[in-house]
Amino acid sequence: MSDVPDARFELRKVAEREWLILDHRYAENDPRRTVGCVYHVDDSEVEVMWIREIPVAIRYMSAIEALDEVRRFYETSRATRPIEIPHLPPLLSK
Repeated sequence: MSDVPDARFELRKVAEREWLILDHRYAENDPRRTVGCVYHVDDSEVEVMWIREIPVAIRYMSAIEALDEVRRFYETSRATRPIEIPHLPPLLSK
């Protein structure tokens, strides 16, 4: 059993200041597995080169923050119920 809240995505360190965000939904040899590459810019900032086209930021305060953003984006529960619009009869003209 995993302690990770969403084991679908992983942040894997590949160099001293570089990480990959991986999607375990795809096989290891599948190029779609890599979601983005995270690069350390300075002590308080990282930059992400997104491999997938997802509408999120490219700069974050940490690699973990970028991973959390991917998890939020792909959450299935982010959809809300439709807002019900009251139906009124048409106004009568005099």
